[in-house]
Amino acid sequence: MGRHMTSAKTGQCIVCGRTFPLSKMHRTGYLRPHLAEMIVEEVKDCDENSLICDEDLARFRRRYVEKLLDEERGELSELDKRVLDSFERGASTVQRSIAGLLERNPTFGERVADKVASFGGSWTFILSFLGVLVVWMAINVVGLFAQPFDPYPFILLNLVLSCLAALQAPVIMMSQRRQEEKDRMRSENDYMINLRAELEIRQLHEKIDHQMAHQWERLAEMQQIQIELLERHGGGRSPS
Repeated sequence: MGRHMTSAKTGQCIVCGRTFPLSKMHRTGYLRPHLAEMIVEEVKDCDENSLICDEDLARFRRRYVEKLLDEERGELSELDKRVLDSFERGASTVQRSIAGLLERNPTFGERVADKVASFGGSWTFILSFLGVLVVWMAINVVGLFAQPFDPYPFILLNLVLSCLAALQAPVIMMSQRRQEEKDRMRSENDYMINLRAELEIRQLHEKIDHQMAHQWERLAEMQQIQIELLERHGGGRSPS
């Protein structure tokens, strides 16, 4: 029998050989069959009564999941590896790290770009700019001043419009690029969350199937014992 119990409250890990409290140990016989087989292949003295610590179990879980993903998808992407890292640590660090990047304080240039893009795509800007154009052309056509500052064909107005378009376009592109970066990060975050949920659900299904198989074995064993007891009890009776 492999190494397991060392005292009433501690146990020795079959993989690393260190001693841990039983609350941080897992019996290999209760693990999923494929995961237990992977541990047995690496540790020859391992049996169903052997104990494994949380750290080594997380490492084997990661290798098992990585093997599944590699068989299904081929080469793993950087996002898949990040999900495996968080899966091994047993914490939702992927979601928190993405949320931190999305909630960071924007720089002064980014705030200006967002405001310019927001104002430039509103009806307020369109109507205001249309009013400025009408007033500009009316002043120079009607002749409110003795000398129009921009007579027809409004060369100065064309220059102002060209300069405005030349400055506004890159600022709006900066804002759109930052928004695209946010959308990309959100989509990557959704992908990693979905992948993590898929892996956890798959492991949960395997664990439930494994537990049901154990329960069926125990029920069959109990029924066999009951049948044997009934046969002995019936065989020991004297005929009336």
